[in-house]
Formats: sequence, C-alpha cells, structure tokens
Amino acid sequence: MKIERNRALILMAFGVGAGLLSGMFGLGGGIIIIPGLMFALKMDQRLAHGTSLGGVFLISCASFVTYWTHDEIDWRVVLWLSIGSVSGSLIGAKLLSIVSKKTLTVSFIAVLVSAGVRMFFEIDASGVMIIDALTVVWLIVIGVAVGAIAGMLGIGGGLMTVPILVVLFHVSPALAKGTSLAVVIPTAFSGTLQNYRNKNTDLQAAAIVSSTGIVAAIAGSWLATRMNDALSNFLFAVLLIFIAARMLLQLRKSSATPAVEGAS
Repeated sequence: MKIERNRALILMAFGVGAGLLSGMFGLGGGIIIIPGLMFALKMDQRLAHGTSLGGVFLISCASFVTYWTHDEIDWRVVLWLSIGSVSGSLIGAKLLSIVSKKTLTVSFIAVLVSAGVRMFFEIDASGVMIIDALTVVWLIVIGVAVGAIAGMLGIGGGLMTVPILVVLFHVSPALAKGTSLAVVIPTAFSGTLQNYRNKNTDLQAAAIVSSTGIVAAIAGSWLATRMNDALSNFLFAVLLIFIAARMLLQLRKSSATPAVEGAS
C-alpha cells in the first residue's frame, strides 16, 4: 500500500509540473511526464510515451478552455497549421529512415536557441494576424515542418509553434499559446486512442497525473492570460534555452556511450 501511495504522490507531482507548463506556455507537458515515468517509476519507454500522451490530452483540454473563454485562440491559424501538421507527421515517418536523429536533434537545438535568444529582446506583438494567401502558404509549410520534426523527435509541437507565431508573425504570447494548444489537442487525442488499442497506456497512471495536472493547467493558463508580454516572452525564452541545453547534454551522453563501450 505504501508503494502505491508513493507512486500516486509522484504521479500527482508530475501532473502539477505538466499542468503549469501547459497552462503558462501552451505546451503539452510531456517533457516533464515522460522522463518522470521512465526514471522515477521505471516505466518502459513506450508505455511512458503512451501514458504521457493520455495525460497530456486531458491537461491540454483544461488549459484550452481557459484560453478559449478569454478569446485567445485564432481558429484560422489553427485550421492551416493543423492541415500542415497532419501532412508533416506522415512525411516525418518517411524521413525518419533518411535523416539521422542526431542531425535532426542538432538542427532542432539550433532552432530552439535562436528562438530563445530572439525572445529575450522586445518583440512588437500586435495580437492579430492578417491572413492572406501568402500567410496561408507559410502556415501550412510551418505546420508540415512542425509535424514532421515533432513526430520524429517525439516532442510536442508547441515548443516550435509558440515562438514561431510570436517571433515571425508578431502574435501576442497568450494568443500564440492558446492557438498552439488547439493544434495539440486533436493530435494527442488520436495518439491516445491508438496507444490504448496497442495497450501502450497505463490509464490509472494517466488519470492520476491528470487529476492534479488539470487544476495546475487552469491556474497556469489563468496566469498566462494576465501576464504582460515582456515577462511571458522572457519566461518562454528561458524554457527554450533550458530544453535545448538538456537535449544537447543527452545528445553528448548518447554519442559518448558507444566510445566507452568500444574502449572497454
């Protein structure tokens, strides 16, 4: 009983962290849940991914509602990004056998660092996008790229979608986060169904993570809609740099492992 209780408390703690990330930054929260399930609870990687996605879906829905009630979602952008991301996920599956994961990871780290550094500086965010034919093309292209990269690296698209909307299209941070969540939810839902059919989801663990994650997500998104743009961009920039540093460290460790094994 004590082990089960400790397990539940750990899952609830991960839920709080994932919920805050989802609400405050428009992310799914998998970057906290997956490592936590694998290292703290020794869960198999495939099961951890499937369980995380189930929790991410419910947590993202909670964040989404808050942004929606504050009218911080641009449905036009959601439509074109979603069209691109669906196509991108299919392209990503094929590219996975062509492009090395190391090359892709290094490129992604460069994008995160570039976006993070740019967001440290003042950005003129009008909060409104003018949707013309050229913008539609760009949104679809961006959606394809985000869908492909997110699928190949197993990360949430919000890490790329939010800074792209803020830096390139000068969308307000709150609107970018709400729009990003609206794109994430359908993908998380379909992925959760597929994982459930393949028995790659621990529904009990996902439910426990979601129980605290939903409350934290509502609180986080409430804070995000009231946060000034400069502070929001600064915090997101810090998050991007942190994630890039962590990915670089993991990449160095994975590259060093074969050399160590070969020397022994």
